[in-house]
Formats: sequence, structure tokens, C-alpha cells
Amino acid sequence: MIKVLIADDHAVVRKGLKQILSDWPDMGELGEAQNADEVFDLVKRERWDIAILDIGMPGRGGLETLKDLKRLCPKLPVLVLSVYPEDQYGIRALRAGAAGYMTKESAPEELVKAIRKALAGGKYVSNSLAEKLARELATDAEVPLHQSLSDREYQVLCLIASGKAVGEIAEELSLSIKTISTYRVRILEKMHLKTNSEITRYAIENRLV
Repeated sequence: MIKVLIADDHAVVRKGLKQILSDWPDMGELGEAQNADEVFDLVKRERWDIAILDIGMPGRGGLETLKDLKRLCPKLPVLVLSVYPEDQYGIRALRAGAAGYMTKESAPEELVKAIRKALAGGKYVSNSLAEKLARELATDAEVPLHQSLSDREYQVLCLIASGKAVGEIAEELSLSIKTISTYRVRILEKMHLKTNSEITRYAIENRLV
């Protein structure tokens, strides 16, 4: 029986995932965590076959949680399930050690398919994400400026580009306004930009939003 750990800060999402997975006869225990601390507590106390991780949890971000989780349990397959399109976070998640990346709009059958592929030691990615990854891995490919950003800086960039104010971003990520402002300054410096409008234009041109 397959033991699945579901990590998402929304109870409705966790319930929905449990309902989908419980319909499959070989699914065993389905654990729940609503933040990174609960994730680490559960993986230290029990052995899980696979974890399904939301990338947008408040506080410690999903990518940071993913990296720490892979350091703690290198052999644990982690499937990232997110509201964010794969163009935004897919490649970063795979580089951080994810066994696959899916959006929450994916069909239930695809989720089970992804779990089975990850358990078999494979990587679950869409055809479009696989092509994007191949292009970025090409030796002669020009590295885009946003690749120089840390995972948290990149997350803030995407939120700014989506039209959110510093205060809204701080609330969403459970961080202070001062911290978000610091990230914004770093983003502008690293990407040689001056305003939020330029951040938004860059994100649109590079299909980040």
C-alpha cells in the first residue's frame, strides 16, 4: 500500500486530493500537512512513499521546503502540485529535486499517473515543460536574467509582475514589508531594471506571468 503525504495550506485542497487518491485500491495512509514545519515533523516520525507538495505555502516557500526535504530524505519522491503555471516554477522545481511538476488544474487521472511514474523512479513533466527544459540545458542557450535570482526573489518578481503591491506580497508569503522591499531592491539590481513596470514588462516578454 502506498503512503502519501499531502502538504498544502488549504484544507479544501487536501480533502480533494485525499478523495481522489482514496478511490485507488493500492493507496494506503494519506497524511496531511498544512505548512513546512508539519511536513518535517511527519517525515521524521513516519516513512512515506511519496510527498505531494504545494509550492505556494506561506512562510517558508515551497521551493525552500522542497530543497530541505530532499536533503533530509534524498530518496523520497516529491511531486509538486501548484496553482502557478509550469512556465513560472516548473524548471526551478525540477532543479530543486522534484520528481514532477503539475498544476492544480490537471485531471485526477494525471495525478495518479504522475505518482506512479515518480514511485518508479521517473520524472513527470508535460511535453511543453520537457521542451523548455531541453532548450535551457542547451550549451549554447543564452541564460535569461531571471535565472540569476534566488527562489524567493523569483517568487517576489512573479508576484510583482502579477500586479500585487508590496504589502499584499508580504501578507501572502507571511513575511514583513521590509523583507519584501529588500527582495524587490535585489531584483531590480540583479536584472538591471528600475521600476515595477519594467519588472512586469520583462515577466510578460519572458512568459513568466
